[in-house]
Amino acid sequence: MHNGFLWTFAALALALLTACQSMPKKSAAEGLTSYNYHRPAYRPHNPDDVRVKVSLENQAVYVLEGDRVLLVTAATVGAANSPTPVGEFRVTHKDAQRRNRTYGFWVNTTTGQIVPGSVHQRPAPGWTFHGYPMPYWVEWMPGYGFHEGFVHPTPRSKGCVRLPRHVAPKFFALVKVGTPISIQPRQPEDLTIGANLPRPNDAPLPDPDPRWLMSQAPYEKPKFPLFEQGDAPRLPRQPRSLASSSAISS
Repeated sequence: MHNGFLWTFAALALALLTACQSMPKKSAAEGLTSYNYHRPAYRPHNPDDVRVKVSLENQAVYVLEGDRVLLVTAATVGAANSPTPVGEFRVTHKDAQRRNRTYGFWVNTTTGQIVPGSVHQRPAPGWTFHGYPMPYWVEWMPGYGFHEGFVHPTPRSKGCVRLPRHVAPKFFALVKVGTPISIQPRQPEDLTIGANLPRPNDAPLPDPDPRWLMSQAPYEKPKFPLFEQGDAPRLPRQPRSLASSSAISS
């Protein structure tokens, strides 16, 4: 159950409503959450040259094209007991309107009562299942993918990589099936473009209404341009001392 959001049925409601980056630069109390967190993205010259790098320790995602920096964003990765897989992968599937096939909500078709739960735990006959929304799903192996979700200061997911609300559609547009993905404990970019990355903190946010989660509202198309005008910035050179220490620590 590596793409779920909880371990016990009692904890399911909270985990689902905050669903499947190291202290935040600004806290939610200061106003920086996934709902107002924006990161610039740039259109690639050649989509075949785009590559994705994920740093688990920095909880950061870097989208690069050669030395062009197309997108840098904070993220939430897998918790210690449900880690994000490490290795070299490729995008295998994309689905902008995916729903979780295991966890979500059961709805009583007669009374309208809603309870959180697993698809394997129907409360009784006469209940229908609605999977939890996972917008802008980008899969790299079965059950694991990038998707929009609440972003926390510490690793919290069941192995997926959660992206902030306004960043997820940009990431989705930048990658395609076959795009290479490198997921490692740390990346050289942590020392440069990821060193002072602003981070949202969604932990204090109220739970979304289950009826909203079961509707098409989570899949509403963004009302802002996905890409900035002009060319992407270039990847800065690493200072020799930092590059050396990075190589040693890896």
